[in-house]
Amino acid sequence: PRRAPAEPKSTQGVFGMGNAGKTAVCAAGRKIWAFVRGDAVLSVSIVLAVVSMFFVPPGPAYVAYIDWDTLALLFSLMAVVKGFQSEGFFEYIGSGLLKRTRSTRSMAAVLVFLPFFCSTVITNDVSLITFVPFAVSVLRMARQEALAVPLIILQTLAANLGSMLTPMGNPQNLYLYAQSGMGFLQLCGIMLPYVLLSALCLGGAVLLRRPRPIPALSVEARPGRAKSLAWCAAGLLLCLLGIFNLVPDLAVAAVILAALLFGNRKLLRTVDYALLGTFAAFFIFIGNLSTIPSFQNFLSGILAGHVVPVSVLASQVISNVPAALLLSGFTSDWSGLLIGTNLGGLGTLIASMASLISYKQLAREFPEKKKRYFLWFTVCNVALLLLLLLEYALLSARG
Repeated sequence: PRRAPAEPKSTQGVFGMGNAGKTAVCAAGRKIWAFVRGDAVLSVSIVLAVVSMFFVPPGPAYVAYIDWDTLALLFSLMAVVKGFQSEGFFEYIGSGLLKRTRSTRSMAAVLVFLPFFCSTVITNDVSLITFVPFAVSVLRMARQEALAVPLIILQTLAANLGSMLTPMGNPQNLYLYAQSGMGFLQLCGIMLPYVLLSALCLGGAVLLRRPRPIPALSVEARPGRAKSLAWCAAGLLLCLLGIFNLVPDLAVAAVILAALLFGNRKLLRTVDYALLGTFAAFFIFIGNLSTIPSFQNFLSGILAGHVVPVSVLASQVISNVPAALLLSGFTSDWSGLLIGTNLGGLGTLIASMASLISYKQLAREFPEKKKRYFLWFTVCNVALLLLLLLEYALLSARG
């Protein structure tokens, strides 16, 4: 019998790959894309750092690029705040305040000013992660879902504006505080006029809403274990000692890391390492750029006398934390950079990455309200940004 013709040999490994290889490549591609979508800022910062390495080859100087003290203190604060959050401490405070509310106006005041004041200590992103879902639950309990868009917009504004006041309010403040060498009260004094005007605007927005009676709200929230809260309080005190330069920042991080390794490894996994990675990548990128004279002269020339407007505009495109990291290497006007990157958190949805937290929460809970939220979020943010820039201009004119 005639033998069947032999099938052609696979060209795998020479001209292409088999189905299994293609599947593996596609799966890897999907994972990479999911990573990029999940944290676009980290992805961009890594790409920028890698590209800069072609101009300045890696070497021992890279270690000096990274501000280890800032990373240590940022890690410590994030770990401590996550501890408080895991024990439900902030929800417990909010539930206690809500028991006294009897109208939609008083309810809104509590839900807006909780993130405003808490963000001065626990950062703007953690405030929104905590209090936006809390607000959604309260609105549904009070059958006031129609207030979701204005209330979450005001909460987002409150967290971004309240966080301007202190070094630990947001990541860029902590970084600029460490880099500039300014005192704690000095930083607070620079930002206080803008925070006060912001509080007045938020209060006015709450008062403009017509109050409607609501039943007494009883949100079930417990403060967590007393022992765990005591450890969190001790960790926060240690972080404050680091902020006031009474204890080395690396020592603070070492103590907190050791405590979590032996006492709560689960909490250790919840720290935002993507933010730490973003900082490290930008440190390398900025360090490499600072060694290129042409780029250094270009960016320094743009910033000369225009630090606030340039940092505000940069924040609209790359968000205020990367803007602070990028521009800090080319100017010594620390107060201008502090004001510009904080005010720059207003404006576009990506001007402050914390704002995306609120948007994602609303999109998940009320998908039909996304377009309305985006429109009014942009209008309110731009209007408040212009108002605060006017205040800056008036304060600058008075010297």
